[in-house]
Amino acid sequence: MTARRSAALLAATALAAALTACAPASTPTPSPTPTGFASEEEAFAAAEATYRAYVDALNQVDLSDPATFEPVYALTAGQLNEQDRKSFSELHADGTVVEGDTQVVKIAPNEAEFPNVTLNVCTDVSQVQVTDREGKSLVAEDRPDLQARTVTLSVVQADKFRIARIGDPVGGFTCAGN
Repeated sequence: MTARRSAALLAATALAAALTACAPASTPTPSPTPTGFASEEEAFAAAEATYRAYVDALNQVDLSDPATFEPVYALTAGQLNEQDRKSFSELHADGTVVEGDTQVVKIAPNEAEFPNVTLNVCTDVSQVQVTDREGKSLVAEDRPDLQARTVTLSVVQADKFRIARIGDPVGGFTCAGN
């Protein structure tokens, strides 16, 4: 909402209250930030929804069918998008097979410095198996079932995020207790 429109709305509200003399004072509604989010909580909720959609898209990837990569690419930006494109292309060419789904265990808001928001996430990859074309496992024996990560999302439209980076957890975040 523009400042002029806000002022006009406020003036109209004040005039209506003055004319009725008994109207209760109204509570102003929060104005959206330049990002389109009315609050950090709203931004974190949108970021979480984007990350969950990303995990869902990853779970639908069939490395033998490059068309299934597109929903993942649509949710990423910048270097992560480039890395995903390169990795999926190589895995496809190598005949790698992924079976099982990653489950989101926990998501915690970390920081909002618009246009970026960071989340701490914990995922369960215990059901995910990765094999080469001969069926030999490519999963390291010491891979932890629960993986803590910090995810950076960037605003790409007024109220939409894309995942820009997934890295090691920050601030001592762990999956402990899950």
